Amino acid sequence: MALELICRDLGVIDYQDTWERMKTFTQTRTKEDADEIWLLEHPALFTQGQAGKAEHLLAPGDIPVIQVDRGGQVTYHGPGQLVAYVLVDLKRLGIGVRDLVTVLEQSVVNTVKMNGIDAYPKPDAPGVYVAEQKIASLGLRVRRGCSFHGLALNVDMDLTPFQRINPCGYQGLQMVDMKRLNQETTLSNTKRQLASQLAEHLGYTYPAIQQGWN
Repeated sequence: MALELICRDLGVIDYQDTWERMKTFTQTRTKEDADEIWLLEHPALFTQGQAGKAEHLLAPGDIPVIQVDRGGQVTYHGPGQLVAYVLVDLKRLGIGVRDLVTVLEQSVVNTVKMNGIDAYPKPDAPGVYVAEQKIASLGLRVRRGCSFHGLALNVDMDLTPFQRINPCGYQGLQMVDMKRLNQETTLSNTKRQLASQLAEHLGYTYPAIQQGWN
């Protein structure tokens, strides 16, 4: 295992650029490179996973749609949604993809619990739910034994664009965010809480959060 985990706070950042950086990082990293978590928000867009079906894009309108190489169907990203890209060497950690999914889901469950919200994963539908409403979505890709992409946690955002799609391929699935369930929720606190949970479940100590790429 790497001796450290690098956690980056990237603010609001373009999706395409971040995706290209993820692919380059994963393709060129060595066994000595530290694992990284990137915490960020994206401007409004829909992303369609590898297995994505066009019929789940109901009325995207003026919101861009990008075809991407993660698993899963279509989802929405926008300001106020906390995205965590998890770039870890699975072989070095001694875990599989299913283990990583469990890490992501449990990290979200614990994070929202810190904010007084009871949530749970579903064995047949990856993600995290509150009273049958989805609060976090997952989508991963593994290359060279290393993961990229990750999770999107709805913190304090405009949820109406989700009505333009069948979220994650489920017709009628309702979405919710943390702010609607607890007015005390803030993005900055949630960011620190999620980083801590991800680090702990991956077997690391709490990482210092770096601003930007350097």
